[in-house]
Amino acid sequence: MTPADTLSPMLATATRYLGAGLCVLPAIVPEKRPALPRWKQYQRRLPTADELGRWFRNADGVCLIAGAVSGHLEMIDFDVGADRYEAWVALVQRRAPELLAQLVVERTQSGGRHVVYRCTVPVNGNLKLAQRAIETPDGQPVIIHGKQYRPRRHGDRWLAVVTLIETRGEGGLFLCAPSPGYELIQGDLAALPVLTEEQRITLLDAAWELNEWAEPVEPPTPPGNISDRPGDEFNRRGDPRDVLRRHGWTLVRGGDNEYWRRPGKADGCSATLKDGVFYVFSSNAAPFEPNRAYAPFAVYALLDHGGDFAAAALALSAQGYGSVGMAGTGDVDLSAFGSGGPAERDPPAPPVPDPGPLPDDLLRVPGFVGEVMDYCLATAPYPNPVMAFCGALALQAFLAGRRVRDAGDNRTNIYLLGLAHSAAGKDWPRKVNTRIVHEAGLAECLGDRFASGEGVQDALFLNPCMLFQTDEIDGMLQSINKAKDARHENVMGTLLTMYSASNSVFPMRRKAGKAAPGVIDQPNLVIFGTAIPNHYYEALSERMLTNGFFARMVILESGPRCKGQEPRIVEVPERVIDTARWWAEFRPGRGNLQDWHPVPQIVAATDEAQALLVATREEAEAEYASAESAGDPVGTTVWGRVSEQTRKLALLHAVSADHRAPRIDAAAVRWASRFVLHQTRRMLYMASGHVAENPFHAECLRLVRKLRESPDRQMARNKLMRLMHCKAADFDQIVGTLLQQGDIVPVDIPTKTKTAQGYRLP
Repeated sequence: MTPADTLSPMLATATRYLGAGLCVLPAIVPEKRPALPRWKQYQRRLPTADELGRWFRNADGVCLIAGAVSGHLEMIDFDVGADRYEAWVALVQRRAPELLAQLVVERTQSGGRHVVYRCTVPVNGNLKLAQRAIETPDGQPVIIHGKQYRPRRHGDRWLAVVTLIETRGEGGLFLCAPSPGYELIQGDLAALPVLTEEQRITLLDAAWELNEWAEPVEPPTPPGNISDRPGDEFNRRGDPRDVLRRHGWTLVRGGDNEYWRRPGKADGCSATLKDGVFYVFSSNAAPFEPNRAYAPFAVYALLDHGGDFAAAALALSAQGYGSVGMAGTGDVDLSAFGSGGPAERDPPAPPVPDPGPLPDDLLRVPGFVGEVMDYCLATAPYPNPVMAFCGALALQAFLAGRRVRDAGDNRTNIYLLGLAHSAAGKDWPRKVNTRIVHEAGLAECLGDRFASGEGVQDALFLNPCMLFQTDEIDGMLQSINKAKDARHENVMGTLLTMYSASNSVFPMRRKAGKAAPGVIDQPNLVIFGTAIPNHYYEALSERMLTNGFFARMVILESGPRCKGQEPRIVEVPERVIDTARWWAEFRPGRGNLQDWHPVPQIVAATDEAQALLVATREEAEAEYASAESAGDPVGTTVWGRVSEQTRKLALLHAVSADHRAPRIDAAAVRWASRFVLHQTRRMLYMASGHVAENPFHAECLRLVRKLRESPDRQMARNKLMRLMHCKAADFDQIVGTLLQQGDIVPVDIPTKTKTAQGYRLP
């Protein structure tokens, strides 16, 4: 019996799907959507077994995410009670009868069919393959199989366009068996066939032939009527569709999502054009490459293809879409297209995915940390779980400093940063820590602000174990970025060096008149900083991201302010004070040099915990290699610290749970691994949207953030300009740059009176 056999049926099936490399999520079946608030992060990564265990305790159904995350999975959806399924089967039977027996087929809750498979090549986004137009009097909705279709006016007729066949491709999702109402009738989703590109196109072509509706194609707007808008340069050059037509391409269907057929092809479709992006999926569509998306109307053609394709490239160049390269090179310079030309023919790097805020269950550590956190939340005017957790963890790291270590000589010194808006409860955890430290007799070990690097060194020389609690740490970073002298730079250098010297010695600077500067033996510097989210990330520079300072920080965001409560005077629990005093009096090792050169107690790890630590290290190494191959210095810097951070936090978990006889067990490592991996991805995501190389880049990032935070990730031009608070000329320069880079695309946004020009994220 396998472990999956002992689970609930829904969880057992989800575990099988995950084992087969499918991105499986819990679903709300009546609403046909995932039962997760931030499910889109899983468009780029598979869930973990632990996540499945939590999700599927009470899950109603199962859904899968298509695309690369599930091994290039694609699903052809036959809707309207599988109206055209049998006709499609007949077409495929005539062309490739061996294919039908390989496919996985399931019946849907509405009587439709899902045909599921994987591909050897990437698949494009969702496609509408076959549609039918139903005329309805007076614009009344049409209801078919319980689904309502609203008609649109076409000339003097009201037509409801019903989708008969469509795909779920890259980033799409669909419900599947064993969800209620879904039943497998052929094959197993955990054993999907892998089709070649030609086999996939055979299936899609058969569906194309069953299309019953071709929306009329509107003629292109004359160039003279086009306003001079950033990103609309292609309209002033003429419509590139005309060039494609003259050289053999056929527009199969118009509308918002156009479908094009390559020269020499009698039926089916070879490419789509939507929102200015030309996506090619035919293997014979030279000079285009299959399964490639090209920037706004860009034809990345090479002259050495010869024939009509070279002529089409030259014709586009003559209209202003780039210029022909130097004689003999065979390249077409496409720098005028907006994505940069030959140097940027590869697809742009995908944006850093957002894992979302830290899950609440990761804010709980048993023992001392949890007890301090509970006291803080019970007495704070505005309880803030994230800040309370940061304060309690920093206090534990300080108390255990120079007293414990793991088998790899990792220590408890950490740099914690809590991000919260003003008046959200940032100061109360600092007050709680100060009170406990005073009760334990360690008041001289508390620090506030970093006046200079030398000041930090002198403080640690007197007290090698210190807890610095500082607010508005972003101000320090701004000072480092803008300072014209070396004073603030020395602060950064000292913080970087002290972090790595916790299991070694730090040589003090030489002072005038003194022969021996001395050393700091095993310095334990713990930082608990707070800041406002946007201020902190905007204060970072690219140099800070790559010099290791950012990678050394554990950064947590608190989110909205919690509801307030009436303040009250409550004594710190005696158990908390006793534990703090125990740590203050604990002296590992022997002899009379314990305070000057301690020998920290080694906290051993169980065999299972050690195996989990190795697995986390290997996962981080894989991410590091990926960032290294992509030339991402920030990624390599941050992922290079993941294994060390995991071991530090696992050690803190162990000493918090049992300070007298600590042991690093599997639970400690699982918590630490999940915590560090999540926060690493979140930190990379936040940095990618805030940290700029120069002021102009900062404005570009700010505009992208405005779009990301707006509904549907789009906004009208006039509203966006008001939010940016910049001159019209500067705004046009920012928008033009982002359009050329492909970071935003122009859209028309309907309003109550007219259509407004706007922009959205791709």
